[in-house]
Amino acid sequence: MDWLRRADWLTHERVRGYALLLVLASLVLVGVSFWRAMPPGTTDFLAFWGAGQLTAAGDPAAAYDLAAQQRVQSATGSSGWFAFVNPPPFLFVVAPLGVLPLPIAWAAWVALTWGLWCWVGIRAFPRLWPLVLAYPGALIAAGHAQTGLLTGALLVLAAHELSHRPRIAGAAIGALVIKPHLAVLAPFWLAAGGRWRAFAAAGLTAAGLLAAAWLTFGTATMLAYTDSWAASRQLVERLDPAFMLRMSTAFAQLRLLMGDGIALVGAGLSAALALAVALTGWRRVPGDTSAVAAAVLAATALASPYLFNYDLPFLVYPTLWLVLQGLERGFRPYEKLALVLLYFAPYATRAAAFPIGVNLMPLAALALLALIWTRAPTGTARQG
Repeated sequence: MDWLRRADWLTHERVRGYALLLVLASLVLVGVSFWRAMPPGTTDFLAFWGAGQLTAAGDPAAAYDLAAQQRVQSATGSSGWFAFVNPPPFLFVVAPLGVLPLPIAWAAWVALTWGLWCWVGIRAFPRLWPLVLAYPGALIAAGHAQTGLLTGALLVLAAHELSHRPRIAGAAIGALVIKPHLAVLAPFWLAAGGRWRAFAAAGLTAAGLLAAAWLTFGTATMLAYTDSWAASRQLVERLDPAFMLRMSTAFAQLRLLMGDGIALVGAGLSAALALAVALTGWRRVPGDTSAVAAAVLAATALASPYLFNYDLPFLVYPTLWLVLQGLERGFRPYEKLALVLLYFAPYATRAAAFPIGVNLMPLAALALLALIWTRAPTGTARQG
């Protein structure tokens, strides 16, 4: 069974070849996603494009008005429409998209965010660039034309730059004000490590973006955003299997299978574990910023009860950190195969969720964290 235990057949040349084939397959799949997204099909991106249309027309507060969004999105001939629930600083991003026709805006958004994510990922892992380009977790975000590539780029940038350019790392974290539940561990992570320059930069960036949005879009828009919370709450409170299976959290899966009480307990335990990682990671590997960052980003997938598989491109960092550890220090028994499974997990668990009736991504995130936690104390690898 050495072919499983050691997986020596997974050589550098084969992995690189497989990765490049995956890149080609990904481009084809994104093309299919584009075709399905265009009317009369539907796409999550309609919420961004509709908000951009309304903002570019001079009525940013209407981006959070469900009736206005339905009118704008339905005018495309789409079979569905979506609420816009991102905080007002995100309007700076979507406003330029709103002046473009929907097909061009979709393609531009996916190309720009995927390009940014690839650039940041390759900066972090230049030796592993084929694995960055082929990462299936990025493919699902691209196919949905969601924010996962942008937020993933910000998290990977923060992890990579924290030791050398803490202010840039902090600014990247602060920019996550556009999807703040992805940065919930950041204050504890930075404070526990005494990374005060990054901490201050994160706070100033978030405050600055909120202030800029307030000054640019007005008080009415800031207040309208609070109205959108009701739409988010209704989505979460409604026990819709189709919605819950798209989520990648312990809360969603336990609620679907065992009810609200067990789900709340599970969500609390998952969040407590994630918080413990952020607080104790620096003691686990003193001075090893990349190891702690890998653990915290893995834990980020466990921290929030509200997360989707398309939010997970940031998991490329902890996954490829483990690959580097194996290349430089040797792979543990069965670790190569485990990493192959975890590499595909963000995409595969979503694809399998409806056939098997459960999204297994919380277990995959837990396994990723366990591999990092048991790897970290015995030494470090050079990043890149």
